Amino acid sequence: MDARSHPARLRVGVVGAGRVGAVLGAALRRAGHEIAGVYAVSAASRDRAADLLPGVPVVDLPTAVAGMDLVLLAVPDDVLGDLVAGLAATNTWEAGQLVAHTSGRDGVAVLEPVRAAYALPLALHPAMTFTGTAMDLERLADCVFGVTAPEGLRELAMALVLDMGGTPVWIAEEMRVTYHAALAHGANHLVTLIAQAMEVLAAAGVEHPDRALGPLVRAALDNALRLRDAALTGPVARGDVGTVERHLAALEALAPQVKDTYVALARATAVRALDSGRLRPAAAEPLLATLAEES
Repeated sequence: MDARSHPARLRVGVVGAGRVGAVLGAALRRAGHEIAGVYAVSAASRDRAADLLPGVPVVDLPTAVAGMDLVLLAVPDDVLGDLVAGLAATNTWEAGQLVAHTSGRDGVAVLEPVRAAYALPLALHPAMTFTGTAMDLERLADCVFGVTAPEGLRELAMALVLDMGGTPVWIAEEMRVTYHAALAHGANHLVTLIAQAMEVLAAAGVEHPDRALGPLVRAALDNALRLRDAALTGPVARGDVGTVERHLAALEALAPQVKDTYVALARATAVRALDSGRLRPAAAEPLLATLAEES
């Protein structure tokens, strides 16, 4: 990437001072860009802006857009389309300004009203779970951003990600929803899985379930990221139907809602182990039959 593709010092307006917007605004500020205004509605958002963007004025929505070189839209996915269209209807977008959103599921098609106003659309999604605190700035060093932009803006979009400390990864417009579904499945559902496992450990009398589960889960995650299906271990991967039946009985008595999750994931695990040759068909058949009876 040459110097011509690197954005000069930009005047930036941040729309949405939630966990993502305030952190990315702080990251851009750290890179030398001027955060000229932030639109924050709730008291929590205003407090977050004060903590992460001290000295930056909290302004109304039109002011967060007017005269900005870059407008960063960090709002919920379901709000984004109406917000963009509403600002277009009031002729708020300005020709030549960059407009970047942080939605995972959307590419630049949702910014068509921006393009119609001759502004320049970018989609920059950080694949990270945010706390909305200063610790997130350091986490950006390991954070991939899903980047989608018109071809002529591709290098500039990637340069903005590098400015924030992240790693840009190009995502085709038509693959944005698929990309986002994979991240949500891997991260959000992991939280549910871990919370359920800790709940059952606590019910089993484990005083500190996080200590018991933590090393095992970290090792499993590291192995899965490196080895994928080759990391599979445990009774399902072995076809140990007797152990699985006893697990299901224990969970039915203690936590039926956890049992439902166990059954769904055990079935998916068995199928993957079977398809990859790690589970013999003769062992898979009774295991899958047992799981089918529980669904």
